[in-house]
Amino acid sequence: MLKYWLWLTELPGLTNQTRLALLRHFATPEDVYYADPEEVLLTEGITRAQAALVKNKDLSAADRILAECQRLDLRILTLQDAAYPGRLKNIYDPPCLLYVRGRLPSFDEEAALAVVGTRDCTPYGIACAEKLGYGLTRGGAVVVTGLARGIDAAATRGALRSGGVTAAVVGNGLDVPYPPESRYLYEDVAAAGVLLSEYPPGAEPAAWHFPVRNRILSGLCIGTVVVEAPERSGALITAGTATEQGRDVFAVPGPIDAPTSVGCNELIRDGGGIVTDARDILNFYAERFPGKLRPEEARHRPQVLGYQARQKEEAKPVPPSVSLSRNDLSLTDDQIALLRALPAEEPMLVDDLVELTDLPIRRVLSALTVLEIEHLIEQHSGKRYTRAVTLTE
Repeated sequence: MLKYWLWLTELPGLTNQTRLALLRHFATPEDVYYADPEEVLLTEGITRAQAALVKNKDLSAADRILAECQRLDLRILTLQDAAYPGRLKNIYDPPCLLYVRGRLPSFDEEAALAVVGTRDCTPYGIACAEKLGYGLTRGGAVVVTGLARGIDAAATRGALRSGGVTAAVVGNGLDVPYPPESRYLYEDVAAAGVLLSEYPPGAEPAAWHFPVRNRILSGLCIGTVVVEAPERSGALITAGTATEQGRDVFAVPGPIDAPTSVGCNELIRDGGGIVTDARDILNFYAERFPGKLRPEEARHRPQVLGYQARQKEEAKPVPPSVSLSRNDLSLTDDQIALLRALPAEEPMLVDDLVELTDLPIRRVLSALTVLEIEHLIEQHSGKRYTRAVTLTE
């Protein structure tokens, strides 16, 4: 059955709307595959040129994708599956299928919030996105991003740091991390939540994929939060799509003369909700999701190296102290082992850390990601690391 879904979605030249029209006319993609050409022409809105494309019965692409999904441990979720989110199914242009890596939350029962913004963000935007990502998931919401460079990545890091559930919708195959530096975020999101895409394994990112992807990002969520967005920004496209879908839109205000805040300030001016803290959003939805949202837990835990200290271009401050015996930061055994192994001055390679700690490379990479997010270690060129704190027993 799945191979017919893949055949339909991979037919060259068909739009998603045409595929949806075929699925409305026929019971299943298999029925479309075996349909008489004249019956296909009876599909509402279809042209003769589009109907001619359905005559292509080649299933080789479908077989190849099925094999790749099995190899990569990806799940395929179709529009007719019970687990397909109702929120997404009810938008104007839902994807016929989704490729899934990780654990799919029950989106229809969750306060899922899309957090989006510009790739060319400022330190202010990064700090706000991390704070919101942390606070929203800490308070029981599900943070959904596009895993793009900049605001998306920062919000994802904050959400991961809270230990809550996060999701990402990408514009490429789930085995093709984009941007490349986000490959570790891909792994961590898949471990803590779910990665989603309507593009098959191996699909490279293309400029037109991302605006199309945005309808899924907003469609899964009850609201979209824009952190930083210039006058022309993909984040504003997502906000516009959310409005068309009847979802709420929020924005983080910024300086009136800051180019990266023009879009956010205009959203607020035009009626978008103003956000200065995750609790603003959590309180807004608290009655709608009783027992799920915990606004009082959404306070942002101070970073070990404060935002201001990290931004100053002056003498390096004395590293803060971390007590391993008290373990106030709730570090895992792997994270503690790496902190003990890492030097404070001479950067160390990942391979050396694997050998020194006798831990599998996957666990080392995962622990390093969290330690870097917590600002307990510092990454240098060549994927080398140093410890950014002093240790006490």
